[in-house]
Amino acid sequence: MLVDFSQASLWLTLACITFNPTAWNVAARREHHTRWLTNLCGGAKQGCYAIAIAIFSMGIIRDALYNQALNDQPTLSLLDNALVRLVAGLLFISGMIFVATSTYALGITGTFLGDYFGILMSERVTGFPFNVLENPMYVGSTMSFLGTALWHAKPAGLLITAYVWLVYWVALQLEGPFTAMIYANASKAKTEKQQSATVINKKKKKL
Repeated sequence: MLVDFSQASLWLTLACITFNPTAWNVAARREHHTRWLTNLCGGAKQGCYAIAIAIFSMGIIRDALYNQALNDQPTLSLLDNALVRLVAGLLFISGMIFVATSTYALGITGTFLGDYFGILMSERVTGFPFNVLENPMYVGSTMSFLGTALWHAKPAGLLITAYVWLVYWVALQLEGPFTAMIYANASKAKTEKQQSATVINKKKKKL
């Protein structure tokens, strides 16, 4: 048996992997439309920090469940060798570098959905790791899941990793267009404001 589907830890891990991005996307979209977290926390930045803490905490819980799930699953001897562990280590370290450098480049508000709170970045980040990958945080996280699965020689971990990427892919389909809409609306509002100011200045000069 490569994967023991009778283990509750496996299903709990899959449920947590599904819940986390779903929860933060629902909460952030509601924030964008109603400013509920901004009002609750006393400001946009405070609300963004609150959701950042929630996302980070949920990630710790997810990782703990994942490790428990791997412990409960069968090991495949074919994967239990030094070469696979070397590849696993490189994947995990590279993945963590992508995640850490993404967070550093974007900052807390840029990483944790600040644009949904109206905290927009002045320009697109183009340095490392965004000059290597379009979505380095999601790719890096997936690489870390894969590295962990290979390190422990657990086929179930490979299955979970594939599901992680599927969930991230769905999240990207939701987040990408919505974020683009936020910036497009902000750019439109800025242009309209500038045009309005120009018209007012022209009227003042005529007077």
